[in-house]
Amino acid sequence: MPLEAGLLEILACPACHAPLKEEDSELVCTGQDCGLAYPVRDGIPVLLVDEARRPD
Repeated sequence: MPLEAGLLEILACPACHAPLKEEDSELVCTGQDCGLAYPVRDGIPVLLVDEARRPD
């Protein structure tokens, strides 16, 4: 389920404050040195660094 367009514009990575982009069921940090991927559960972004997936 895609997020509202306005919501994605105001969300930022809690670790580095870079913008996020939506990919599948995750929000991925666009920061060059960060790259954390945050899960979206039931349409709600879980923006907790402890819940984020590290880049491959």
